[in-house]
Amino acid sequence: MEGAMKISLSSTLAAAALLAAGTALASPAAESGKSFGLDGDPEKGKEKASQVCQACHGMDGNGIPGQPVWPKLAGQHPQYIYKQLMNFKNNERYNVQMSPMAMPLTEDDVKNLAAYYATLEQSGGTAEAALVKKGESIYRAGNPESGVPACTGCHGPAGLGSNLAKFPRIAGQHSEYVAQTLQHFRSHERANDPNQMMRGVAGKMTDEEIEAVAAYIEGLSR
Repeated sequence: MEGAMKISLSSTLAAAALLAAGTALASPAAESGKSFGLDGDPEKGKEKASQVCQACHGMDGNGIPGQPVWPKLAGQHPQYIYKQLMNFKNNERYNVQMSPMAMPLTEDDVKNLAAYYATLEQSGGTAEAALVKKGESIYRAGNPESGVPACTGCHGPAGLGSNLAKFPRIAGQHSEYVAQTLQHFRSHERANDPNQMMRGVAGKMTDEEIEAVAAYIEGLSR
């Protein structure tokens, strides 16, 4: 879809949907790891990030230009970052780049990194205009005919997820990374989702649905 027109989606509608659902708008970027029981130190996390993480995720946590298959970590829920890094460290999730980086980390390193990235501001993203309508339909209503559930059930109307439930913030994430992740869940290349929740969802999605919902997610912003 190179060269396709992209648009920014309205954060006002997303916020209204959250308020209507009675969901708090608190951003993980405003919280520390300690607030959620991780007791992480953002300053120590920043130091470790400069040594280990910045080459792929950037010091601002928004990734590296030209590498959209590497996720944004800025503003991500600390409990989710902690879980994923510990999964990489313990070989419960594998990635050729990430696994060797995570294995030497101590648990304190992981807590500190989770706390650090949670304090950063995510850059947001844009959506490919041609895919927005279909992507929004899947995100909000799923596909009843094939059994694909709505993404809002776990990630919320504005894509902010839940820290305590370890559902990630996906709003503003690179569409290429979201699509790749869904494809990996669908093929079971990634299998660290509790109760196979994401594998069950992605396994019912077509390539076209994955592309559309990934594009829509990138355009969600606060």
